[in-house]
Amino acid sequence: MEIVADGLGMRAGEVWLLRDVDLRVSPGECLVLTGPNGSGKSTFLRAVYGMQEPAEGIVTVGGAAPDERDRNFRRRLSVLLDDSDFFAEFTPAQHLDLLATSFGVDLDVDTLLAGAELADRADVTAGSLSAGQRRRLLLLGATARPFDVLLLDEPERALDAAGKRWLTDVIARATGDGAVVVLATHHPPLLGAADHVLELGALEPVR
Repeated sequence: MEIVADGLGMRAGEVWLLRDVDLRVSPGECLVLTGPNGSGKSTFLRAVYGMQEPAEGIVTVGGAAPDERDRNFRRRLSVLLDDSDFFAEFTPAQHLDLLATSFGVDLDVDTLLAGAELADRADVTAGSLSAGQRRRLLLLGATARPFDVLLLDEPERALDAAGKRWLTDVIARATGDGAVVVLATHHPPLLGAADHVLELGALEPVR
């Protein structure tokens, strides 16, 4: 499910966040977005998910314009953005059970939780987890389900060193399985997962 941008431009009010972006990310590849806060990384992810229309140019996913309102499209893309959340009253095990039911797949819940170092918190409500544990649960929710494209906005946030190593392994498995991964990050080691890097810079006035 290839992602293609052709002359893509996005803006916020009277400033360009990104402009004249041309790229092609094929199945099994990872695109890493870098740059300071406010440079357009999250905006690019929202454009790929169909949450925000380009001001210029086009972006396509699987040869079509992205549309997060389309159920079939949403089932092929897995997304962890700033506003992603969990059910505070559910345990991590219940979250994964719900995910398996929703997508009609069998998940090895015990193995997934152990890999994310959440095995000893499997039956604790998510609302009582630490910030790093909640982040691991959100990442599990995004990556345990089937997907062709994985979009991650600063996935390393709140993770400790072990969590960041686990995240790197998760991304490698996703691309190894043939998915496209696009992630925005401030964590330099994640650049090692990149087949493509898009560095976004300072804002420009609209002209």
